[in-house]
Amino acid sequence: NQAEKAVHQKKEQSKTKSRKARRRHINLVAEFNRRQRKNIWLETHIWHAKRFHMIKKWGYCLADRPTEKSYRACYRAMTKHCLLQDLSYYCCLELKGKENELLKPLARICSPDTGLTFGTEFCLSGRFQGSLDLYRADRYPEDLLGPVTFIWKPRDVSENRQLWIWMHPALKQDVLSELKAIFQCSEPEEICIPEPCTTLIQELKQTDTAVNLGKKRKREDKDGEKDVPVKKIIGDGTRDPLQPYSWASPATGVVISDQTMEILRYRLIGPLSHLVLTETLKAAALQTV
Repeated sequence: NQAEKAVHQKKEQSKTKSRKARRRHINLVAEFNRRQRKNIWLETHIWHAKRFHMIKKWGYCLADRPTEKSYRACYRAMTKHCLLQDLSYYCCLELKGKENELLKPLARICSPDTGLTFGTEFCLSGRFQGSLDLYRADRYPEDLLGPVTFIWKPRDVSENRQLWIWMHPALKQDVLSELKAIFQCSEPEEICIPEPCTTLIQELKQTDTAVNLGKKRKREDKDGEKDVPVKKIIGDGTRDPLQPYSWASPATGVVISDQTMEILRYRLIGPLSHLVLTETLKAAALQTV
């Protein structure tokens, strides 16, 4: 009896892959996709995760404070050089429609007594970004929603205009419901149905099935080319992936789209910010049809 008991108590041999196998690009991406199901990562997550203490807020995994004493370096960069911050967790709502159809309802949720409005001339041209406080429709100065920033797309030949409104994730649902109410958008235009995200074990099984004698293991697609998994972001931190992300108004034709995590946002602080942008971004050549 003791001998049989000892046999059953033996630990089963671990089937965990070696660290070298687990750190392959294929396995890493699959593992990263699995870990982003509850809290979305920003594009700069890996860089921040190595240097900051991360916290989970508003459905995202964000950098809270640095692991080293880098406050002096950040202050030096802000005062003499350039400091970049990743604000991609801020939510972006895009409005499309005719200028008059956009300005009339938007005037109900803001007031010129507080400063800028959506119809301010130098903001309406699309050259400058504006900021204001939003309220419930026709409820100023009560029922404050919160501060937002906005920017118009410059005018072109078309009559339709595009407006991007940026807000904190904690304000998104209230602002979105208010915008849908004033524009009478109730019918979803599109519904996002994401592809199921494969886990690490499923990725490893798919890799093992592609084993050929005398050759290294490779994952191949239908065309025979090497298949490398890509980062899959399912929805965002403030929206369920099965919820609609675009709404249209049958009366005015205005379309509201949720562009969160589709349009990234960075903030540059410091006297050399403009120099960094000019050295990084190159103007594309205009092509006329």
